[in-house]
Amino acid sequence: MYVGTLSFDLLLGDVHSLKEKRSLVRPIVAELQRKYAVSAAETGNQNLHRRAEIGLAVVSGDTGHLTDVLDRCERLVAARPEVELLSVRRRLHSDED
Repeated sequence: MYVGTLSFDLLLGDVHSLKEKRSLVRPIVAELQRKYAVSAAETGNQNLHRRAEIGLAVVSGDTGHLTDVLDRCERLVAARPEVELLSVRRRLHSDED
């Protein structure tokens, strides 16, 4: 069994409140969950209205499939015009770690 995680550090565009921030972050999280069946959530910077951290996790029996899903998720977030992807942290874990 393999577990892959991604942590996205995002800079949001013209956002002036936490309510506006949620209206940008929630659709991204929902799309990741719907398209790729990953577990995703806003995991950091909840009190900053122009920054967001989204974390996701995937479990698979095959590292090739795991890497493919993580790559697709990263491309999806990077392609969103309303956010700037500042950094991505990727980790792969096996049950033997």
